[in-house]
Amino acid sequence: MLTFPFKKTNSLVNLLYYERGEEMELVIDNITKKFGEKLIFDRASFQFEKGKIYGLLGRNGAGKTTLFNCISQNVSLDDGRIYLNDKDEQIQNYDNTDIGFVYTTPHLPAFMTAYEFVRFFVDINREKIKDIQRTEDYLLSVGIDKEDHHRLLKDFSHGMQNKVQMLVSLMVQPPVLLLDEPLTSFDVVAAHEMKEMIIHMKSASVIIFSTHILQLAQDLCDEVVLLHHGKLRGIPANRIHDQDFEREVVQLLLDKEELVDESIS
Repeated sequence: MLTFPFKKTNSLVNLLYYERGEEMELVIDNITKKFGEKLIFDRASFQFEKGKIYGLLGRNGAGKTTLFNCISQNVSLDDGRIYLNDKDEQIQNYDNTDIGFVYTTPHLPAFMTAYEFVRFFVDINREKIKDIQRTEDYLLSVGIDKEDHHRLLKDFSHGMQNKVQMLVSLMVQPPVLLLDEPLTSFDVVAAHEMKEMIIHMKSASVIIFSTHILQLAQDLCDEVVLLHHGKLRGIPANRIHDQDFEREVVQLLLDKEELVDESIS
């Protein structure tokens, strides 16, 4: 098992141990989804690999959050399938805890304190969490100060709630980590720490985050994936830092023609 060095001794990275097959992919295979007459995915396909951070870009209403909900099995598909490919084994009926989903708006129990919630989460996921640490150490690792450990979650700021949500998603070390508009509610220091944490996680997980901020995608991503007209299309790493990257992405997302499910050459 591997540990990762990090500047802070109480960082979450230092509390986690990563163990995963060398080859792992999240496969989106020819999926279709409609809500009423609105077609969200039109036979869309893509393979997301472990060891990369993917930025998912698309216009408002393109279906980015819906894609995350389909991957996390919160929303069913009309056709096609989504599965994990680990060591040549296709896993379609994966557990909910195999997918870490950090929502834009945190989904946390308002009636619990941060300490109670993290302790409860550990108790119900004890078999999935390796080398369990003290509850207070987990909270300190994401910058939740001791005086806030026993405050109700409903009294936390949006950014603090997001830290707790990120914490529990990472504690089970999921094969796939989905981040829906991450970092937008964090202050400068917390955003930097979370970016470092995400970078360390990619060696053990498939990481996909949706964002409208092109600069963030350029800074953090190994590959950008466009969701447009129901299709998924990748922009490889060697294009992300091109001078005309922003203009090219905007032009592609303005294009009324359908995208093809393949990377831009």
